Amino acid sequence: MSARRSRAGSIIRTARLALLYLIVWPIAWLLAYLPVGLGLAVGRRLGDLLWVLLPGRRALTLANLERSFRSERSPAELRRLGRRSFEHLGMNLVESCCYFLRPTALMLARVRVDGLIHLQEAAARGSGILVLTAHYGNWELLAAAHGLTGLPLSFVVRPLDNPVLDELVDRFRLRTGAEMIAKRHALRGILEALRRGRMVGILLDQNATRSEGVFVPFFGVPASTSKALAVIALRTGAPVVPVFLRREPGGRHCMDVRPPVAPPAGGDVGTFTASFNRAIEEEIRLAPEQWFWMHARWRTRPREAAGDPRQASRSE
Repeated sequence: MSARRSRAGSIIRTARLALLYLIVWPIAWLLAYLPVGLGLAVGRRLGDLLWVLLPGRRALTLANLERSFRSERSPAELRRLGRRSFEHLGMNLVESCCYFLRPTALMLARVRVDGLIHLQEAAARGSGILVLTAHYGNWELLAAAHGLTGLPLSFVVRPLDNPVLDELVDRFRLRTGAEMIAKRHALRGILEALRRGRMVGILLDQNATRSEGVFVPFFGVPASTSKALAVIALRTGAPVVPVFLRREPGGRHCMDVRPPVAPPAGGDVGTFTASFNRAIEEEIRLAPEQWFWMHARWRTRPREAAGDPRQASRSE
């Protein structure tokens, strides 16, 4: 009975994947071959459409922006910033079509690297490199851009909620030459990659469960942040190098490589993790519309702060 169910499940999954190809493939190919300027313009209009069609995500985005910038920007400015973040996501979607369906070199030609020396010096230590990054800029392209550094990359990924779409995206991600490490059982894969002297990319800007995270400031508000990166760095001695891919005008991108984050003198996991959040926040402030604001970043809240209005969100 179980074998029969397994075969039926496999047939259904194959049928769903085929249907997705039939629907998505022609649109994706069309977007992939648009001229750069036109493609970005179409991406912005796609973002405007998502702004209208996704009221829940729009409300969450505005709540997150208010939480982060309420003392710095007016409500009208925050609303404009929120809409620009959706437009940026639309541009990412169009670029991803080009990135996944056309030669990788085409997109890499639009990327410049700033601060490569920091990765080269970290690699010389021989303990592998932990790359701190975030859902900022075109983060999918960042996985391919490791080819510009001359250093091998593994990166931790969380499966997409849609298993059919997850399988499709994984097939294209493997074209970059990077290795994927499943988030559910990541520790062994990360340690093995470091032993082989590889870079290991970890996106640290998502909400962590209470058991997995530590509460440290992010835009001045305690945010449950995974402590795994700090624990692994302290255990292995591997340097933590912040690397982000920031969008620039004209369809170009900058891989911004920063100096390694120094571990705290006492080896405190919370202090180390707080320094990671500071590095991510500093980068986001350079181009706040390029961060993924529609994620429920502050969903897990400190119990003692339940009555603090700065912790609350009408959308979460």
